[in-house]
Amino acid sequence: MKLVSLTLENFRAYQTPTTIHLSDLTTIIGRNDIGKSCLLEALEIFFNGDVVRIDQADANVFSSSQSVRITAEFSDLPDEITLDAGAPTTLSDEHLLTTTGTLKIEKVYDCSKKTPTCEAFIVAMHPNTPGLHNLLELKEKDLQTLVKAQALDCPLKGNPGMRRALWDACPHLGLEETRIPVSKPKEDSKRIWEQLELHLPVFALFQSDRQSRDSDGEVQNPMKGALAAAISEAQEAIDAIQKLVQAKTEEIAKLTHDALKSIDPKLASSLSPKFVPPTAAKWMGLFSLGMDTDASIPLNKRGSGVRRLILVSFFKAEAERKLSSSAKRNLIYAIEEPETSQHPANQRILIDAFKQIAATPHCQVILTTHSPGLAADLPIESIRFVSSEGPPATPSVKAGVNVFEEVANALGLIPDSRVRVLIFVEGPTDVIALRYLSAALHAEDETIPNLMTDERFAFIPAGGSTLKHWVTEHYLRNMRRPEVHIYDSDVAKYAASVNEVNERTDGLRSCAFQTQKHEIECYLHSDAIKAAFGVDVVCVDHPADDLPSVPEAFASAFSAKQKFDGTMGADKAKKHLSSAFRHMTAAQIHERDPTGEVVGWFRKMSALV
Repeated sequence: MKLVSLTLENFRAYQTPTTIHLSDLTTIIGRNDIGKSCLLEALEIFFNGDVVRIDQADANVFSSSQSVRITAEFSDLPDEITLDAGAPTTLSDEHLLTTTGTLKIEKVYDCSKKTPTCEAFIVAMHPNTPGLHNLLELKEKDLQTLVKAQALDCPLKGNPGMRRALWDACPHLGLEETRIPVSKPKEDSKRIWEQLELHLPVFALFQSDRQSRDSDGEVQNPMKGALAAAISEAQEAIDAIQKLVQAKTEEIAKLTHDALKSIDPKLASSLSPKFVPPTAAKWMGLFSLGMDTDASIPLNKRGSGVRRLILVSFFKAEAERKLSSSAKRNLIYAIEEPETSQHPANQRILIDAFKQIAATPHCQVILTTHSPGLAADLPIESIRFVSSEGPPATPSVKAGVNVFEEVANALGLIPDSRVRVLIFVEGPTDVIALRYLSAALHAEDETIPNLMTDERFAFIPAGGSTLKHWVTEHYLRNMRRPEVHIYDSDVAKYAASVNEVNERTDGLRSCAFQTQKHEIECYLHSDAIKAAFGVDVVCVDHPADDLPSVPEAFASAFSAKQKFDGTMGADKAKKHLSSAFRHMTAAQIHERDPTGEVVGWFRKMSALV
């Protein structure tokens, strides 16, 4: 299940309902104390209630209500859920989905109590016709009575089938958005909730070193995320253990109950054995994973920079682990201010790791930041800007192209005045490719610019892939800088763009190229892909009927190696392949490009400085 949105109501600063839409990588930006961390902590409360627990003070202070609502919306839902043996059903058949086919779960916390209580609801388009609105709450005997009363041709065993028959027999179900209680014992509604809990994503929150509550001095340890991931992948084994323990304990309980009958039949008739399986949080509590540093000094006794560096290492390792894993349950990593106490070089490593994790199946990453350096290198489509006029106004969450200037101004992002040449490409994978290709050639010939480090060159992907690219495009283009455009030959319309640039008469000497090969990935060497991913891929210059393109060939080989359910899409294949360019050597570039086309691009760039 993939988290697609979060809605808060009456939670801390968010008095009126406020929704943030989430993607594979989401970056929450805003000034200090604006409500960024609040969004992550709400998710922690919703999924775990471990690192952060809800308390009476979490209800909005300007509201007369003490009810806090946290609503999460999910896509990529389970195809089937099983309520009892032989009684499979679907969320669609049970009318538990929204109009867009998503699952919306609302948790309501009563903060009027010293220890707030929680009730869960599914918000869905559900039948509201009298007599058909509460079928999920009815017992098997009650459903049988309704089926018989309407003389429906339907087996009288299996609640899902009887509900389906009753709903199908009604011409007007009166579907309306309905809040269906699922956390209290009400027949199948409760069973459905228990099944859904097994499919919910694993959520791991990594806070900055500030205390999460005034009374809480615990330092958040990234090893908790490792435990959560491991437990989620061992869920089948855990379920088997629980069933074994349940069978043994219920056997003992039955013998005890039978013995009680012989002593006091009246008392025995009022008692029944009930097995309560441990929650996921209790399984987490059974295990402890620490990390001692030099001289056996515990990690939480080291400086904040060291602790955050361990966090950098954790995410880098997790990115690599997820690439070689076929885990099915989604993982959500929420990281508060990852730039804290980190050198800029480590921040770049973190960003690369976050992007890599977010690009793998079954993973999402949510970040908060107010650092210009970190935000500048993140994809613009990931940005969510939180702003507020101050209490009692509820913060707003904005996204889209219209908010980028507001974000740039809020963070103080300005273009680099050292830039002398603008390089226009199709997308972020082209940026990565050209940087690594130039670095490899520069190592052989220093007259070729190293685009990894040379501040005189700035990339502008089509549409601007990061905030830094957007700022560069919107400010530097007005300062008359020469441009180099490089586009793949697989899109015919780029030929007109190339001609337009090459025919300019503005005196800036701008130029444009269309690749001689099909696309930038065709310049990769098979050995570089093998070094990066351990798969063999034939690198063709141009695809044909019997020869797939490089991204297609890689997608097939890598998906088979990782045992994915299907073949990864072209966009994800390109994102993965961009990592292979770092393994390219100058010799491999010359072997794949004997005519020197790539070298020619970089020499032209140097000539424009």
